[in-house]
Amino acid sequence: MYRIMLINIWEIVWTIVLFTWVIIVVQPVTLNFYKWAKKRGIKENKIIYYNRKIIHILAGGLVALLVPFLFETPLLPFILSIVLAVLTYIPHKTGKLMYWFQVEDNMYEVNFCIMWGTVIAVSWIIFGMNHQAYWYGVVPVAFMAFGDAVTGLVRNIMYGRRTKSWYGNLAMIAVTVPVGAAVIGLPGAVAGVLASIVEHFEIPGIIDDNITVPLVGFLTILGFNYLPITI
Repeated sequence: MYRIMLINIWEIVWTIVLFTWVIIVVQPVTLNFYKWAKKRGIKENKIIYYNRKIIHILAGGLVALLVPFLFETPLLPFILSIVLAVLTYIPHKTGKLMYWFQVEDNMYEVNFCIMWGTVIAVSWIIFGMNHQAYWYGVVPVAFMAFGDAVTGLVRNIMYGRRTKSWYGNLAMIAVTVPVGAAVIGLPGAVAGVLASIVEHFEIPGIIDDNITVPLVGFLTILGFNYLPITI
């Protein structure tokens, strides 16, 4: 575990750059989209939901894809995810929500941040502590960031509100299976299917799909690691 302490200056620089990018997405990008959409009469709940998915893709998904290329260890990405979790939790605690993407009903974006960092870090540790090992965590995170975003957008377009629908899950499968298969092969494809199915179910106030999707995706890939199948 000595390697986890080896952090070069470029990793610190990239952490600052990525943190700045996330803040840009969360503040001017989605806030200005909120203002633009409000002026055009789009319902507020739809705007908020769209913004959450924009953040999923541009912040969570894009940054995750960059991690294997920029970091030797997951220490700084994990710290970044926890800092962002705290920054998204504080508005709920103080009652001063970032109204353009946060809602009083849930703190699912906090779970998103925590799972993002945890899955990527654990995958690096379990699968070899190298650049290739990252992908076994990045893929489940991509399911959460890109796949869940697509299913949410489809449902919002069809129903105009946050709800669960198998049409959305089919759209998610169309994203997760190719992504999983392209990066990891059969285990990734199977993980994509299972993650897309489990996304349909949640227990409000107890567990949400920002936890179940990456967790099921990662555990599926991990399970294949113990089968006589090369992944």
